[in-house]
Amino acid sequence: MRNIYLLVSVFFMFSTADAQTSVSDFSAITKRELREITLTGTGYELGLQHGKLFKKEIGEIVGKWKKNTSDMMGRDANIVLAEFFEYAQFTAAIKKWTPDLYEEVRGIAEGSGQPLNDIMVFNLLDEFWVYQDNLSNHHCSGIGVPARNGNSAYIAQNMDIESYTDGYQVLMRLTKTDKRPEQLILTHPGLIALNGMNETGIGACMNTLMQLKASNTGLPVAFIVRRILNSTDKEDLLQFILSVPHASGQNYIIGIRGEVFDFEASANKVIRFDPQNTNGTIYHTNHPLANDDVKDWFKKFDPKSLDAIDPGKSNSHIRLTAVQKRVKDAASVDDILIKKTLRSKDDMDNPVCRSPKNGGFTFGSVIMTLTGNPFLQVTAGPPDESEYRKIEFTARSQNK
Repeated sequence: MRNIYLLVSVFFMFSTADAQTSVSDFSAITKRELREITLTGTGYELGLQHGKLFKKEIGEIVGKWKKNTSDMMGRDANIVLAEFFEYAQFTAAIKKWTPDLYEEVRGIAEGSGQPLNDIMVFNLLDEFWVYQDNLSNHHCSGIGVPARNGNSAYIAQNMDIESYTDGYQVLMRLTKTDKRPEQLILTHPGLIALNGMNETGIGACMNTLMQLKASNTGLPVAFIVRRILNSTDKEDLLQFILSVPHASGQNYIIGIRGEVFDFEASANKVIRFDPQNTNGTIYHTNHPLANDDVKDWFKKFDPKSLDAIDPGKSNSHIRLTAVQKRVKDAASVDDILIKKTLRSKDDMDNPVCRSPKNGGFTFGSVIMTLTGNPFLQVTAGPPDESEYRKIEFTARSQNK
C-alpha cells in the first residue's frame, strides 16, 4: 500500500540580478524522500491505515513536536498541551461539519498507539500557532492563476512549517468512492492535510493570518481543507467557505477548475481578496489585505505599512512583493514562471523559498494544474533543493 519514491534534490545557485533558478546551474546534490501512500475506505478506516503505516514515524514526530514546543515555550510540552486543550473547544464543530474527519483522527491515534490529544494537536496546527500568537513559523507564499486565452489554471504554494518536520514529507492519495473524488494531499505522518487537490480540478492552498480574530469553537483549518477537497460542486464549496465558523485567521486560495478565488477568513468575517490584476492572478502571504476583523494588538499597526506585521522585519510584506513583481503584470503565467517565483530568494533574510534553519522551512512546494487533465507537481523540501515531481490521478495514469 505504500510506495516509496526517492527525490533527488538539487540545490540551485541564484543569479544576483533576480534570484531565480536554473536547472543547469547547481552546486550540490542532496537527497530527500517523498513517501507516497494510498488510503482506502472512509473515516476511521482511513485513519487506522494511516496510523498503522506510519506508527514509527508518528511516534518520532510526536517526540520532536514536544521537544520543539518545550524549547520554544520554556515549559514542559505536556503542560502546554493540557492548557491548550482547555482553550480548544473544537470538537463540536468538527463533529457537526466533518464527522468523518473526527473519526479519521481517532483512527490515526488508534493505529499509531498515540494519545488522541497528541494526534489531535497535529491536526490543529494553525490553531496551536494562534493559541501562542506565534508569528515565527508560518511563512507560506501562495499564487492563483485563472484559465485565460487557452492557458491552464493553477494554484500553487510554498508550505512553510517547522524544521523538525523535515524528512517526513508525505503525498497521501485517497481513493475515489461514490461520495468522494480521488484526492492528492501534501501532509506529514499524523496529519490529515496541509494542502491538496482532487481529480475534478478543485484545490486549496492556505496561509495563516495570525492578525485576524480567532474562535476556540470554530472549525479548524485542516478540517476545512479536507472538506474543500471533498467537494465537486462550485456553489456548495463557496457557500461552505463563506458560512462555516472559522477557528483561525486564514487565507484560502481556492481553485475551481478554470477559476481562482481568494478568501481571508476570521472568526467574524470572510472577505474575498481580489487585486483586480489584468491577468487575473492572485497572491498572498501572511498578513491581511482585505479583512479588517483584526485582534486588538494588531490595531495599533497600519495594515498598509511595511511595519504592520513584524516591525523592523516585515517578512510577509517582503515576500508578497517578491511574488507580486513576478506575476502581477506577466502577459502569461505558466508553471515555469510559478516555479521561478516559488524558488526566489530576493531577500536572503526573508525569502519566498526557505531553507531548513532558524525554526522553519519550506516543507514542500506544490503546483496544481486544475484544467485539462488535472495533476499535481510537488517537491519534498524547498523547491530550490528539489525538482518537482509530477503526480497524476489514477484514471489519467491508467489511460496512458
